[in-house]
This record gives sequence, C-alpha cells and structure tokens, in this order.
Amino acid sequence: MPTLAFQMPDRGGGPTGPRIRVGRPSRRVRTLLMTLGVLAVLGMVFTMFAGFWTDWLWYRSVNYSSVFTTTLWTKIGLFFVFGLLMAFAVGFNIWLAHRMRPPLSAMSMEQQNLDRYRMGIAPYKKWLLLGITALVGLIAGASASSQWRTWLMWVNGVSFDQKDPQFKLDVSFYAFDLPWYRFLLGFGFATTILALIAAALTHYLYGGLRITSPGARATAAATGHLSVLLGIFVALKAVAYWLDRYGLAVKSSDFKATDSWTGLRYVDANAYLPAKTILFCIAVICALLFFATLWRRTWQLPVIGFGLMVLSAILIGGLYPAIVQKFQVQPNEQAKEAPYVEKNLKATREAYGIDDADVAEYPGTSQTGDKARLRQDVSDTASIRIMDPNVVSPTFQQLQQIRNYYAFPTNLDVDRYNNDGEDQDTVIGLRELNLNGIPKRNWINDHFRYTHGYGVVAAEGTSVGSGGRPEFTESDLPSKGKLGRYEQRVYYGERTTTYSIVGGPQKEIDYSDDSGEKTYSYEGDSGVNLANPLNRAAYAAAFSEPQILYSGAIGEGSRILYNRTPKERVEAIAPWLTIDGDAYPAVVDGRIQWIVDAYTTTNGYPYASRTTLGDTTADSLTATNDQRAVVAQQNQVNYIRNSVKATVDAYSGEVKLYQWDTQDPVLKTWMKAFPDTVEPRSEISNNLMAHLRYPQDLFKVQRELLTRYHVKDANTFLSGSEVWQVPDDPTNKTGDAVPPYYLSMKMPDQQDQVFSLTTTFTPNGRDNLSAFMAVNADPGTDDYGKIRVLKLPTSTTVAGPKQVQSQFNSEQDIAESIRLLRGGDSEVEYGNLLAVPLDGGLLYVEPVYVRGGGLKYPLLRKVLVTYGGQTAFEDTLEQALDKVFAGEGTPVEPPPGEDEGTGEDEGTEPPPATENPTVQEALNDAQKAFEAGQEALKNNDWEAYGKAQKDLEDALRKAEEAQADAGGGGAGGGENSPDPDKSPSS
Repeated sequence: MPTLAFQMPDRGGGPTGPRIRVGRPSRRVRTLLMTLGVLAVLGMVFTMFAGFWTDWLWYRSVNYSSVFTTTLWTKIGLFFVFGLLMAFAVGFNIWLAHRMRPPLSAMSMEQQNLDRYRMGIAPYKKWLLLGITALVGLIAGASASSQWRTWLMWVNGVSFDQKDPQFKLDVSFYAFDLPWYRFLLGFGFATTILALIAAALTHYLYGGLRITSPGARATAAATGHLSVLLGIFVALKAVAYWLDRYGLAVKSSDFKATDSWTGLRYVDANAYLPAKTILFCIAVICALLFFATLWRRTWQLPVIGFGLMVLSAILIGGLYPAIVQKFQVQPNEQAKEAPYVEKNLKATREAYGIDDADVAEYPGTSQTGDKARLRQDVSDTASIRIMDPNVVSPTFQQLQQIRNYYAFPTNLDVDRYNNDGEDQDTVIGLRELNLNGIPKRNWINDHFRYTHGYGVVAAEGTSVGSGGRPEFTESDLPSKGKLGRYEQRVYYGERTTTYSIVGGPQKEIDYSDDSGEKTYSYEGDSGVNLANPLNRAAYAAAFSEPQILYSGAIGEGSRILYNRTPKERVEAIAPWLTIDGDAYPAVVDGRIQWIVDAYTTTNGYPYASRTTLGDTTADSLTATNDQRAVVAQQNQVNYIRNSVKATVDAYSGEVKLYQWDTQDPVLKTWMKAFPDTVEPRSEISNNLMAHLRYPQDLFKVQRELLTRYHVKDANTFLSGSEVWQVPDDPTNKTGDAVPPYYLSMKMPDQQDQVFSLTTTFTPNGRDNLSAFMAVNADPGTDDYGKIRVLKLPTSTTVAGPKQVQSQFNSEQDIAESIRLLRGGDSEVEYGNLLAVPLDGGLLYVEPVYVRGGGLKYPLLRKVLVTYGGQTAFEDTLEQALDKVFAGEGTPVEPPPGEDEGTGEDEGTEPPPATENPTVQEALNDAQKAFEAGQEALKNNDWEAYGKAQKDLEDALRKAEEAQADAGGGGAGGGENSPDPDKSPSS
C-alpha cells in the first residue's frame, strides 16, 4: 500500500508552560506490569486457540473433519479477500486524497484552525492510515465470513430444471445466485460510501474542500476524485435497480387473500417492473455524468442528473405504481390479480411438496344404517391408539424409572414394532440419565460416575394392562421383552446435555439391581482422548473447568463426550440442514439409534409464499415441553424438503446422514460443497427403513399451507371463502394448535391400514369440522408421503374437535362420571382426541386418564367414543365401541347453527327444560356460572374463575338435592349439564 511521504510545516505553537516531571515507575514495577500484560495476552490467545483446537478434535472424533476444514477455509478466504478489498479501497482513496492536496499558501482562518490537526497527526500519519484500513478491513472481513453459506451455494449450485413464469430463469438463479449478487452489491455500496467519507474528510483536512473560505469550495482534483466515487455509487444503484427486477419474483408483500404473498402481482408486472427498467437507464446516464467531471471539472450536470434520478424514483418508482393499484387494480381486483394468483398457487404447492395432495369430497355422515357391519369395520379401518405418548410419560417414570437418576422424556414417541408377525403401534421411550436425581452432586459424580442411561421401555399403543397401566412389551432393568438383545447403554440422548469423561481410571455406575451397583468402563471410541496434556489444557480452558487439567480421575484411556443430544450432533455435522424438533429412538440391528429428520430449505423460490418455521411448527406440545423445540424459530422459508434422514447411535454417538430426497437440488448443492458427508439412500438397511416415518414438523408446515392452498382456483382463493384453520387443542388450556397424531389407519381409497400422520381442519373462525388430512407415514409402502384430504360439505355441519370435547363435557352421564372420577384429590387428564374416517362419518376416540389418590401418575380409566350422534363413556375401547354401534350410546344433539364469521360457538348446549321448577332454576344458575367461568378463563381472571366454579358446584348440588327430593334419583341436574371443569387439563 502506498505510504504518505511528506512533512507538515511547523507553523509554531502557542506559548509553552513549565514542564512537570512525572516520576517513572521503578524497574521492578515495570517488569511486573509487563509480565502481567504478556500473561494476559497469552491467556487470551490460548483461550481462542482452545476453542479452535477443541472444535477440530471433536470433528475429527466423529469422522467429519472435512466439514470443519471446508467451513473454516471458506470463512478464512472470504475474510481475507473482502477484508483486503475494503482496506485497499479505503486506504487507496485516503492516500489519493492526500496526494491531491493543494499547496498551503495563503491561509484562511478555517485553514489555520485545521492546521493544528494536520500538525498533530503528521508524526503518526502512516500508523493512522494503517489503523483505519486495518479496522475497516477487519469489520468487512468478519461480515463477509458470515456469508460462507451464500458463497458455497453460489459456487456449487445445481439446476432445479424449473423456470420461473415471469423471466424464464431457472429457479437456481433465485435460490443460489441472486443472494450472492445481493451480497456483492451491498459490499460495493459499503465500500464506496466508506471510501467517499474517508476521501472527503482527507480533502477537507488538507484544504481540498473548503466550507467557509472565500473562493472555490473544492479544488479541481478533489472535484474529480469525489465525482468518480459518486459515479461508482450511482452505477451500483443502477445495478441494484436491475437486480430489483428479478427480486420482484421473490419479494414478500401483504395481500388480503393471504397473510404473506410472494411473487409479482399485477402492479409489480405492469408498474414496478417497467419502472425499475427506466430507473436503471436513468441511473446509468447519471453515473456517466459524474464520470464526465474528470474532464468538465464541474458538478452542475451530475447534480442535475442526480436530482432527476431521485425525482424519477419518487414519481416512477412510487407514485405511478400507487396510481395503477388505485385506479386499475382495485376496481377489478379479481380479474387483474387472477393470472398472478394462479402462478403463486402453483409455485407454493410445488415448493412445499403439496402439489400432489389429493383433495376429495367426503359426506361427513354415515352412509349405511348397518351398525353391526360398522362395528366390524372399525378394526379394519384403524388400530386405535389409546396409549397417549404425551400423557403416559409419568406412568413410565413411576413404573419403570427404577432409580432416581433415570428419567423419561416429557413426551414419548410412537413407532412400529413387529409383534407376533404383525406391525403394531408402540409407545417407546429411553431410560435416560437424570443428573438431578443423583444422590450426591459433585464434579466426580456428575461427570465420571453417572454417565449414561440404560435401556428401552416400550408399551403397546392399542391396548392397556391391568388397572389402566400400559401393557409393557419391553421393561425392567436391564430391559427385557420382545425387542431381543441390544446394546442398552444410552450415552447420547435428548436429556444428556452435559459432558462426561469415560474410559479412564474412574469406573462408571452401570446400573443397579438386587445385588447392588454394577460398574462399567466405556469401551467405545467416541469422544476425544484426554491422555494428551495439550488436549486436557484446551478442554480445561474451553469448558472453564481447571480440574480437567490436574484431576487424578483422568488418565490413560480417558475420553470426553460432549455435544450429546441427537439434535446438537446433527446440527454440528451438517450446519446447512434444518433439524426437526423431535428425534425419536428405535432399536435397529442390536443398537439403539436416534432417528433425526433434517430439512433443506431456501427462501428464494419464485412466487412461492413464505412461512415462518417457528410459527407453523408450534403446537400445544412445543408450548409445554422444553425438549420438543420448534424448528428454526425465526427462519422464513418458501421451499422445504425432508431431504436427509440421520441416525445417532445412543452408545457410540456415531452420526450417519442418508440422502432421502434424491431429487432435491438444494441437497445436491450441499453434497457438492461437502462431498462424502451424505451417504446414498441405498445404504439404508431394511431394519432401519422399517422405523423411518414421515416427519411431524414438515407435516405441520404443509398443513398450515393447505389451510389456504388446498384450492386450485384463483377466484376461490381470492374470495377467501374456503380458508381453513388448524383447530386449537381441545384437551388443554394452552390455546395452541392441536398436534398431529401418528396412527395406523386407512383412508377411504386405501385397501389396508398404513402408519399415518393425521390432523383436522375447521373453517376460519368457526369450530365445526371442514376437513380431515392424513399422510402416508410408512416408507415401506409405494405411496409414502401421499397427502390425502377429505373435504366436508359446507352445507352440513359436522362437529369439530372443540365441539366434540364440549359434547363430552356437557353430557349428563359423562359429566357425572367425570365428577366422580375427580372425587377426593384425583385429577382427570384427557388424552389425544383421535379422529378416524369411517363409512362417510368421523369416529372420535379419546382416552381419559386419572391420577388417583396417592398415585402421582396417570392410569387409563375410561374411553370416550362418539360416532353418528351416539356417545359412549366406558372402561375399555371395546365396550365403548360396542355401546355406540349397538345404538345404546347416549344421543348427542348436533352442534347448533353458527352465526357466520363470529367464531363464538363452543358447541355447548343449554340445560334442557324439566318439569321440576327448582331443578330448572338450579340448572339455569349452573349454566350462568359455567359461562362466567369460561369468560374468566379467557381473561385469565383466576379469582373470578374460582368464584364461578364455587357457584357452579352449589348450583349442581342444589339441582341434585331437588331431583332426589322429587324422587328422580338422578344426579347432575340435566341431560346436558355442564361439567364444573370443562377444561380437561389438570
């Protein structure tokens, strides 16, 4: 870089005062301070080195060192290239401005005031120049290094073999190229602006620019220099206008037909697009005028051109599109927007993989009166799961925890296992390590002795054992049952969030039985070897734990295990993937494998509407379970594929990535960037394939999009008459969306049951059912991933989940039974409300659990079933089905008509009339108290809710006494008396 070789004239200074001698520190103090400073610097350097070194050791230990090196060298390359470019651009312009400085002759008052600053920096001008350039270079390099994903996608991008409908460019241009071009443009703007500011300040300091001095405000050299920089800025603006044309295809905007619209609309194609082209031409001309000042030495024409460009941007780029929108689009919006809506519909359905969704009409009511045949058809239609994995975890904990230092996840998982030759839905969980249950907490116990969980616990999903307990198929410690022999130790799991040091002189606690504690020493090759003193020092610094450096519990063979949750390991190994919020365990080939679904995404798919992953994947489970996280909270995407299936071995921590979507161009791009990290799909074993499933978070994203994009007609889409919503979970008070449920069932067009993922829809703002959706979740079948939607007629009202729950709660016999179940200090918990299509109608099944007396875990006590207006509440599913299809179930009134658009209907019937006026008065009071309680719940007014509950109990007691006095002998006060605790959550 050129140096500033010049000497400032000494123009003299003001009078000097007496010099004050300051005593210098003694040599010993200076030596001490210098030593402390050197040690502090060395400490900071070693801490930085420790972070780098431990990362390298970890990636090498999992055999994915290429991910670390590729990412590192990409970041370093971007840092130096763009850092040096910025430093050179700013430094060169400072040097050039200084070189062009005018001779300092007749000094004005302004120049005399600046002279002191010129004199002050004269001795340090080289260091000042180096400091400024180094600072801007470091900032620019750090910013550029964060764009490593953008660079790798641009340089490795593959074609989508699909073109956008407006510009006829391949989708890869928008997904891979345009983001990189925008980064380069932003870097160019930042460089030009910084160089312009630095050059202007230098010119001003050395007299090239003057503010108050008489005569010309700028020298010819300064004018030419700054004009070139301004010309570069305007030229970059011209490039920005040109790229903005393509940006319209992926631009998000508000549109009344949808929450988030992406792509061109009528005003974009007919106003903004030509406006951007015109502004591009104007900006090019304006840039040439600025460059022309090198010869004309005047800013008159460039300034006029720049003013015209700004005026054009306001009139052509802002006012004209507003006029088109107001006077052309709004008077005939549907006709104008329809062609663009069709493009958005098509692109959105393709981008989210819902273009092949089969939407079929479904009557919503039974098509036959043969109850006996329907009863037989139930078993053929679905294997109804009455073990709710989101409720029974405390039961697993109480019955199978065995030791306090083991624990199960809050929500268990559903998988399929072969039982007597048939696949059966199974609720499964691992007995993971729970450090909070260790009898004595200290560093040795936390990190050396208690290192792993032990064994799988599984139960049949469709049956129940004695006393309402799960029917365990794998249980006890060590676990034994129908899963055969497998490695039971769980060193890697969802609850394992701290590091452990294993394999050294300190023995681990393996498990305990009647003969006492069993010890064990880790035999795997996972983790990083701590025998090396450098490694120990690095981890002591990285984990801020000095005992790692000198502890005698660490010796030959000691290995440190960390990054132990499946999600952490896959995210670290494949930072370009988005990870599903729910990993689940499976016993495969004698090993416990965590199965993790991973997604490739982009927000650059033209015309496809964006969605925020954190919003669309949230439901009532993510709201109450800190281990089941939403996906990428703030990530906005408009393309998603379940492109990778990953496994994490619970014992060895080995991670394998398998290519699942062989057509996904985003995955192909990343496989080019990180070769040999993803194994081909053919490497998936048959035993592993049997446990793969359709991922929940992808399903939740797709169902959210299908609330609007199930229609294919632009006019219907624009009218908004067919908009659905995902209903709130009626079984708890969170107010969040109902989660999708895994269930083996068959849809009307299927011949056999398949493992499926299901959900329901209601009309926007209403509670009756509008559609039922299921996806084939079994990869062993031909139509895996096939989405089927059963659309109910709008002319008839079919009860939705919330209304069905209200019917359960308000039916007399059921309400009384539940009140009795709540007797004493028992609590009632409602399980998943499953919906199953059956002969044109919907069969609803809901298990009811009770935490009774001193028991602190839920047991299945009752099963609620409703179909075709008949409801049963029995001890077993079979009894409830028999009662409903024998016509002996309690008739339930259909949900009342709803006022369009109010969304106020709760499906709760008022108490019926009775001949006893005292009973009727009490029932009316009960209804008022019930409604007051619901209103208080909505307002979170717990004091008012408590008062309403007391009034409700008093009213029901009064009705019961009056009924008994009249000789009725009934309790509960009426056929549809409300339940004191409508909300089923405890």
